[in-house]
Amino acid sequence: MTTEVPLSGEVRERCRGFLPAGAELRYLFPAITLNPGMAPVLVAVTSRTVTILTCSFLRRNRPNGVLAHYPRTIQLGPVDIRTTATIEIGSTMLEIEDEYIPVVRCADAEIDETTFLPPDPLPDL
Repeated sequence: MTTEVPLSGEVRERCRGFLPAGAELRYLFPAITLNPGMAPVLVAVTSRTVTILTCSFLRRNRPNGVLAHYPRTIQLGPVDIRTTATIEIGSTMLEIEDEYIPVVRCADAEIDETTFLPPDPLPDL
């Protein structure tokens, strides 16, 4: 299985300092928190955790702290696309760019592929 990480290697390296020791970074994408206020964050999905990293408004791809840690079993989706693409991780509502919707779906498919992958069109073969 390939790792989908659409942000640069430099951003990934900055994020590794905030992740548990030895964690394998699988997915990383930017988002904006919608509650309690709007702030840029990075969502880092490792083999064991989902971590929401805070960023400054001036440097959106430079993490400066941890907002929340969740076990890897938490699902990031479904993605609500009624107005803008949003997801809810724990109690945090996040807005993401449309280009990161496949990243969210891939991360969730690793947890429960029966829910997130389309049904087999030829199950009897």
